[in-house]
Amino acid sequence: MTSTKRRWRAARLLGPVALVLATLVPAAALPAAAGQASPPAPIIPNFWDPARRIERPPAGSIPGIRFATVDDFPPFSFIGPDGQPTGFNVDLARAICVELMIACTIQVRPYDGLADAVAAKRVDAALAGIAITPESRRMLAFSDVYLRSPARFVARRGAEPAAVSPAALAGRTVAVRAGTAHEAYLAALFPTVKRLALADDAAVRTALREQKADLLFGDGVQLSFWLQSEAAGACCGFVGGPYLEQRFFGEGFAIALPKDATALRTGIDAALDALYDRGTFAELYLRYFPVGFF
Repeated sequence: MTSTKRRWRAARLLGPVALVLATLVPAAALPAAAGQASPPAPIIPNFWDPARRIERPPAGSIPGIRFATVDDFPPFSFIGPDGQPTGFNVDLARAICVELMIACTIQVRPYDGLADAVAAKRVDAALAGIAITPESRRMLAFSDVYLRSPARFVARRGAEPAAVSPAALAGRTVAVRAGTAHEAYLAALFPTVKRLALADDAAVRTALREQKADLLFGDGVQLSFWLQSEAAGACCGFVGGPYLEQRFFGEGFAIALPKDATALRTGIDAALDALYDRGTFAELYLRYFPVGFF
C-alpha cells in the first residue's frame, strides 16, 4: 500500500521535532525574564472516562503482544544511544505489557506497509501514529485514544494578549504555516485575525520573534519542543487553548490492531486506563514532554 504513508500519517508533521531534540537545554539553563513567574506545572491530558470500568479478558487469552513501531518519529519512537528503540510510544508499549503481566516484543518496521502488516496479523499491534480515519477504520481496529496533538497559540513573553478568543484577537497578526490544518482552522474560527501564512515552521517562528506577528499558531507538540530549545531562547510561551477540533486536527494517537482482535483491544484499553490511574502515564508524559502542550 504505497499511498498509506501520505493518506494516514497526519502525525508525520511531528517529524521536525527531531531537529529540535538536538538543541534542547534544561529549562533551568534558560534565562528567565525579569520578574517572570515560574511556569505552571504541565497539565496531564486525560482521555479516559473515570466512570467506565473495563473487565479484563481472562488470563491466558492474550499470550503476548508483538508490537511494531518505527524509528523515525521522535519523541514517540526512535533509536536510542544503545541502538534499541525508545520513546514515548515504546515505553508505553512496555508499560502495557507489565500491566497485563505478559511477554511482549517490540520490532521496528518501515512505516510504509505497517498498516498492512497489522491487518494481516504479521504483528499484533502498532504504535506509529497511524491516523484514525474512516478509511483506516475499514482496515484496522484501534484502542482508546491515549494522546492528542492540540493546536496552540504562542506569544512573546511580555506581549501576551489579555484574552484569546476571536473577538479578542481581531486585527492581530497571526503567523501560521501555509496550507496546513492550522491555517484552515484560523480561517474558519478566527476569521478576524490577520493571517500571515508562511512557507515553513522556521519562518513562522522567526516572524513571531522578530515582531512581524503578534502570535503564531501551530502544532502543540512541535511548539513544546521549540519553546524549550536554545533557538527559542525563552522568548515565548503558550497562550489560550488547547484546540482539539477533530475535523481539523484528527482523533489523536491510538494503537492500531487487527479488526477482529477483540480480547487484545479490551486488554490494551484496560491497561491504558490502569496506567493513567496509577500515574504511570503521567510519568511517561512528563519524561518525554517536559514542557506540556496542554
